[in-house]
Amino acid sequence: MSKSIRTIVWGLGVAAVAWLGTATGAAQGAGGVVVWGNNSYGQYNIVPPNAYFIAAAGGYWHSLTVLSDGSIVARGDDFYGQCNVPAPNSGFVAIAATGDHSLGLKADGSIVAWGAGQCGQSGYPHYGQSCVPAPNTGFVAVAGGEFHSLGLKADGSVVAWGNNGSGQCNVPAPNSGFVAVAAGSRHSLGLKALYGDLNCDGAIDFDDINPFVVALSDPAAYTAQYPRCHLLNGDCNADGSVNFGDINPFVALLSGG
Repeated sequence: MSKSIRTIVWGLGVAAVAWLGTATGAAQGAGGVVVWGNNSYGQYNIVPPNAYFIAAAGGYWHSLTVLSDGSIVARGDDFYGQCNVPAPNSGFVAIAATGDHSLGLKADGSIVAWGAGQCGQSGYPHYGQSCVPAPNTGFVAVAGGEFHSLGLKADGSVVAWGNNGSGQCNVPAPNSGFVAVAAGSRHSLGLKALYGDLNCDGAIDFDDINPFVVALSDPAAYTAQYPRCHLLNGDCNADGSVNFGDINPFVALLSGG
């Protein structure tokens, strides 16, 4: 893990960092899935061929995997429809499996949610956790807790919805500069960029000047050259993008301002 991040946590303090169920899975690149643990609901009954998977996620009694063609394979408990992937089952790039609902991030930046907590449902365990708030665009990551969901936007802000009984949906201000999110049962976590540390060595100094120029002029080249870093490390004025408005704040950070 890079030093150039800070962790922000909110909600009820419980031990888990992400929602973990009774089965654990790991996707091996674009390959097979290895699953172990409880299989009471068939949550790790992999149908051959066990190949071409690019991501895996485990809920309480169900499992999700993403194939290289962008489709999702779901297995296990489906009492609340958490294994009924909405059509069209295509274009998915990331997934999250939780207690009784599932989430998928599409390549177009939208989030699809299914299972418990659909819009308009009420009563346990329906808390709106599958009712994605508008505008459902610009997302780059997704995470799910027991009864709540998180979406990370490309501008570094976090959108949270669902049960908020422990404040797990109250993203602390300023809601900006986040580069990753995770959800526990009743708490949430966000990883923040360290503005100005463009080479991710844990310090803001003159060694960051050249990486900053690359991030400003060619974001794709910066991402390729510094794969451990996040582009938003260069968002020194915290407006959600790296642009010429970040030059003066970057100089101030270099000067210890």
